[in-house]
Amino acid sequence: MNYLTDRKRATGLGAGHTGAAHHWLTIATSISLAILVPLFIFTFGYAVGHSYEEVLAFYSNPCMAIITALCLVGGIIHLKTEVDEAVEDYIGGIKRKLTLIAVAGFCYALMATGLFALLKLAIQ
Repeated sequence: MNYLTDRKRATGLGAGHTGAAHHWLTIATSISLAILVPLFIFTFGYAVGHSYEEVLAFYSNPCMAIITALCLVGGIIHLKTEVDEAVEDYIGGIKRKLTLIAVAGFCYALMATGLFALLKLAIQ
């Protein structure tokens, strides 16, 4: 006989055992993106109308490169957490695990490609 009350069964982190950490990561990336995206829009907007050499000089400034890199990394981490949530809600079994691995691989490859391109642009 199970003597657990409804509250006792509900206490914990949920079925995936990572619910609270997942939620706080999503909140943290949302807040950081609320600050970083306007900064990125201003930096990117400045670079749009200029020549290639001016853009190189602009992104050689460490502050501009760091704003762009933080926005890229924060946006992709936020994307990954949201897609993970949707996959966990709607896909089950082995398909869930394979899809989560594919999403993680795609997001990290996208992040590495973006950072590599930004680094190459900044050091030229």
